[in-house]
Order: sequence, then structure tokens, then C-alpha cells
Amino acid sequence: MSEAASGAVPERYVMSVDGLRALIEALRGRGKRVVAPTIGDDAIIYDDIDSLDDLPRGVTDEQEPGRYKLAQRDDGAFFGYAVGPHSWKKFLHKPLLNLWRAKRQGSEIEVEAEPLDPQNYAFLGVRACELNAIAIQDRVLMGGDYVDPHYKAQREGAFIVALNCGKAGGTCFCVSMKTGPKVTDGFDLALTELMSADAHEFLVEAGSPAGAEILAELPRRPATQQDVDAADEVVAQTAASMGRRMPDEDVPALLMRNLQHPRWQEVAQRCLSCANCTMVCPTCFCTSVEDHNDLAGVESSRSRRWDSCFTMDYSYIHGGSVRPSVSSRYRQWMTHKLATWHEQFGTTGCVGCGRCITWCPVGIDITEETQAISDSEKSARQS
Repeated sequence: MSEAASGAVPERYVMSVDGLRALIEALRGRGKRVVAPTIGDDAIIYDDIDSLDDLPRGVTDEQEPGRYKLAQRDDGAFFGYAVGPHSWKKFLHKPLLNLWRAKRQGSEIEVEAEPLDPQNYAFLGVRACELNAIAIQDRVLMGGDYVDPHYKAQREGAFIVALNCGKAGGTCFCVSMKTGPKVTDGFDLALTELMSADAHEFLVEAGSPAGAEILAELPRRPATQQDVDAADEVVAQTAASMGRRMPDEDVPALLMRNLQHPRWQEVAQRCLSCANCTMVCPTCFCTSVEDHNDLAGVESSRSRRWDSCFTMDYSYIHGGSVRPSVSSRYRQWMTHKLATWHEQFGTTGCVGCGRCITWCPVGIDITEETQAISDSEKSARQS
């Protein structure tokens, strides 16, 4: 029985910056490939790190629709920013994957499937919205009759160090999606960064036997009630500073009642159909398959790459594209993400991370579009 089910309170500890350093070293000592936030291309990205020095200490970000910029903080926080353009999806559900190779030898054809290549990941700094996104992809790619073996190979060995958010971005809306900012499950260890004039510490708790094993090796002290209260206050302040919110109503029903709403045409006049929103989304899973053949007809291969419902070719069948207009493609994406995803997988497909808003070149806001349709319905009822 889990601690949550039994009503037991997880033991919490406090560790210093040296404890965080020891955590990274302990993970690497177990042969883990540690992936964490770092700086690249003027953004917070996820990449391999070797030590504590690779984390973006003292850096924050400023996010608004179509706008992202790094800035300096006036403290030495390691996790004082919201999410960047990367999601953990890129490591679990790879952007480009070889599926098999074939070679002709005389009259025989030998086909060799791409071997599974588990990387033994340790993800450090996984936010609550991102944990929910991973859980959604687990249901999509491992939860049904057809399991993606490559995703499963990466996912099953992944060690997750979660992070309770200490900063909401200008486009975040995880509170209204009930996906954050506090992590609740799905982690091995969970951290809350505590900054004060006197100390720089981390409240830490284990969420699995593997997490408890590593935690027992780290320099730490038992958490006091004051420490727990301070961590709760960090999360409460983050929850109170969300940059966006989704309408507080039955959004799936709202959208499905309005498939012919004029708002779809209005947003299409701004949308570039560039697919940025789907590329940065931590839950989108669309792919296409490509075959490659050499000119001699001896070797062939098949690969899979991320694709998007915003491209004309994605819905192409014999005779043409099913969704030739930008409005139909934007409607497909938004109604799938917020409405029909429920029918397929039992949850929403959006976790409120705000990436699609920040990284849209023209600043289209999914919460604004949903609110506009909601407002028009209310106005119609009142008139």
C-alpha cells in the first residue's frame, strides 16, 4: 500500500547545496545519464549535465505570448525560472528514430529491426505539469493494446527528480488544468528550493524505494514544521501568480458545441500553421514514417519522425488533404487537445505549461481562444 493510500505522511528532509551536488554525483555513480535544465541557445533547455555547475544558477526567464527572454536573478536560485522550449518528451519519444534496415543479398532480403537502446536516464528538475505530461504519454504510448517498445525502453528505467515550482511564467496556467504547481506522484524524489537571507536549502522527500535508497546516502537533516511551511508557501505563491487561466467550465462540451464558430476563421488569419505549438508541446505524439532506398536497390530503411496535424501532408489521403485550410487544422489541434483527447485517453491532453503560447511566433493563446468562444456563448444567451 502506498503512503498516500495508507494516510501516512512521507518523511521530509532538508539538504543544502552540497546535498544537491551529492545527489547528482550519486546518480552518475549509478551509471545514470543525468539530464537537467541548462542554458543553450539563449534559453533554458534540457541536456546532459556533468555537475552542479551546469545548472542555470541565478537565471530566470520572462515569458509572454510570442516572447521569451532570459534575465539575471538577484539570488543564486538553481530553479528560478519556468519551463523552456524543451520537454522531457524529446528523450522518451525521440524526434527521429530508425525503425528497421533491410539489405538485399542475391534473391534474399535480410531485415533487421532497430535494437532498443535504453539510456538509463535520470531527469532532474521535472515540474508538476511535466510529470502530468509524462503520465499522459505513458497512457498513449504504453497504456493500450499497442505499446511503443522504444518509448517503453526509455521510460521504464528513468529516475525522476521532481521539482515543486517556485516561479510561474507569464504563460503558465497549470492551476486551472489541475496539474501543478505542486507534484503529487510519479516521482522518485521531489525537491522544493528554499531561499532565505540565511540559507539556501532544499526540502526533499522520496516517492519510491529507489528514491529513498539514494536519499539515505545524501547529507541531510530532518525537516522541521517551519521547513514544511516554507515549502508550502513557495508553492502557494507560485499558484497565485499564474500568467493565464483556462475558463472554469466544461471546456470539452464548449468546444464540441462550437465546431462552426467564426473564431476558427479569425484565428486562422493569424496562424502561420508552422507547427511550433505541437513541437514544443510535451504531450503531442504525432509522427510520420519515411522509407529510404539507395539507388542500387540494395539497402532500404524506415524511420519515424515527429510530425504535426498543422501540416497539409499529415492528413493527406488519396485525392488530397482532409484538412486543407488553416482554420480546420487549428480547430483539429485545439479540439483534440482539450476535448476529444478525453474520449480517447480519459484525460485532457493539455497540462497548462504555456509553451504553445510562448513559442507561437504570432502569440496565439489557447486560453484566450477558449475564453473567446465561451464569452460569445454567454453574450448570445444574454441577448
